[in-house]
Amino acid sequence: MDVDNAAEILAGSILTGLALIIVVITIVIINNIFSKYWKPIQWMKYDYMPKRFASQEELNSMTSTNEEKTTQVK
Repeated sequence: MDVDNAAEILAGSILTGLALIIVVITIVIINNIFSKYWKPIQWMKYDYMPKRFASQEELNSMTSTNEEKTTQVK
């Protein structure tokens, strides 16, 4: 292997790496544009599960019962 061949391999690997980085950045930008302006496609609907968040009272009661259990174990 001479110096010319090694230089071509080095330049080729650097350009290939840069090309892959540009492709990934382009895919991320296109994905962000699609997710911003279009709704995602729903293949299956999982709407049968109730969607709600715990209220502050429920969270307080859960933490107080957990603290009571840990104090009883000790």
